[in-house]
Amino acid sequence: MPRHVRTGDLVIVTAGESRGMTGKVLRVLPDRDRVVVQGVNLRKRHTKPTQANPQGAIVEREEPLHISNVSPLVDGKPSRVRFPTKPDGAKARVAVRGGKELNIVRGPKTKA
Repeated sequence: MPRHVRTGDLVIVTAGESRGMTGKVLRVLPDRDRVVVQGVNLRKRHTKPTQANPQGAIVEREEPLHISNVSPLVDGKPSRVRFPTKPDGAKARVAVRGGKELNIVRGPKTKA
């Protein structure tokens, strides 16, 4: 199934504790249906002291969100995504809001 967001997309969180926050998609985890968004869903992790870091530390990092809780930003607003096939056989990702083409998923089909 095609994903409505990709790495590098600017997205807005539509549900959950971080609702309304925006950020860039850093990673997509397709096997778990999750995405990691820059600066969103931050959690603190307490690390034990090691030789490299004898004091230990409290590390703040982004945790994954479910992919259904984010939407691509188009003109500052969240949008759904369609996957139309063009006449030459190319498949594109197109925002429903405004019809803006986000990117090409698959190039045109070539005849052998």
